Amino acid sequence: MPFSTERRCAEKPERQRRTAVGPGSDTREDDERMTQPVHETFPSGLEVGVLPLPDRHVVSFQICVLAGACNEPEDKLGLARLLGETLDKGTARRGGRELLDAFDTLGASHQIGTGRETITLACTVLPEHFERAVALHAEMLREPAFPEDALNVNKELACTQRRALEDSPRALTNKLIDPAAFGTVLGRHPLGEMETLARVTRDDLVAFWQRFFRPGRMLAVAAGAVEPADVLRIFTEHLDGSTDGQREGREPFPAVFSARREHHDKPLEQEQISLCWPGVDVTDPEYPVQRVTLGLLSGGMSGRLFTEVREKQGLVYWVGAWQKTPRGCGRIFLGASTTPERCDRTYATLLREVERLAEDVTQDELERATTGIVASYQTTGDGTSDRCEELVNDLFFHGRPVPIEEKIEKVRSVGTADVRRYLEAHPRDRLCVLTLGPRALSDTPDTGEEAPPS
Repeated sequence: MPFSTERRCAEKPERQRRTAVGPGSDTREDDERMTQPVHETFPSGLEVGVLPLPDRHVVSFQICVLAGACNEPEDKLGLARLLGETLDKGTARRGGRELLDAFDTLGASHQIGTGRETITLACTVLPEHFERAVALHAEMLREPAFPEDALNVNKELACTQRRALEDSPRALTNKLIDPAAFGTVLGRHPLGEMETLARVTRDDLVAFWQRFFRPGRMLAVAAGAVEPADVLRIFTEHLDGSTDGQREGREPFPAVFSARREHHDKPLEQEQISLCWPGVDVTDPEYPVQRVTLGLLSGGMSGRLFTEVREKQGLVYWVGAWQKTPRGCGRIFLGASTTPERCDRTYATLLREVERLAEDVTQDELERATTGIVASYQTTGDGTSDRCEELVNDLFFHGRPVPIEEKIEKVRSVGTADVRRYLEAHPRDRLCVLTLGPRALSDTPDTGEEAPPS
């Protein structure tokens, strides 16, 4: 079984403990230490992170199971997401309605999400109800009932969402390009496929749970108005169910990039274009440069793509640049929605703007992009749940807490020469290109430029 039915005492666990500061005696150092992240790994392999935020009025926590769509059997795609959707529909102690009532009694907001590599349970609650909320999550993780009727309902809902994906061109384009960008395993979509969803049974959910829902495959993180010692005790008591174990699920999945061009014919009024090339992963020293480069291309209404492709040339309905960074790899994506007649010219213009950025990026542009990234850390990224998620990502990618100040400093240190060097080191000579709509790209796309006189 994934967990022992007995919970060992958490008062004196043997564990590895790491904080960002050493011992100090003056008041200022003590105050700083009170807000430093704490990171510990227990003998079972359970990894815990705590970010004390004394000025907050809530606690946000996440329990991240290191297994997701990439861990599914090839003929049962969508299994991990079905498990996540069925996890809160009942336990050995109470039914799904009772679970919902228990969360409502605490005033807790909670959700479960499934990705390529993880299944994550997230919750925000008042500090006085933190332990009770963790206990409810532990009950779902340790004693899930996986009711057959709930699974059947979730399978129907998943099939409905999968069909709806066919009517969402942008989301469908993203799904279709991922297998070429990452390979058939890392490029899986969490929703699965119609035929594989139909094969999933309750026994499949139980088998997946037994194999992957172990303390050694879990990250448990809390942020907010909490005392680290209390969080460590609570997480250990409720989640660390075995005296011995090992860390699992930390290895990256193999990523396979296929440089190719695909067209998926679909009777749409708009043509969807998506293209990508290899970038760097989150732990690479060049990652801050990659973030700034994306900010230059698509960091709001002053980004190159919006300004040049949409505002000046009027080629697209929307345009953007983004990254996807599973553990161990990174991909840069450009995307646009245009008319079928302008498909070739839009494609050529997207690439030209990236090339032009390597030639004439200005200091003013750089400062705007950098400011946007820093502002996101300090505004929208400063909510309690956002800080919790940031710490989860730190442990997932880096294996340690990374101070926000460290990330901001690395972004601010990026210069125009760094952007040019990055673009030169990651050329667009091997592209994965996908179009969705009534027209495929021609072999010689229209650049929108007049031919020189003969």
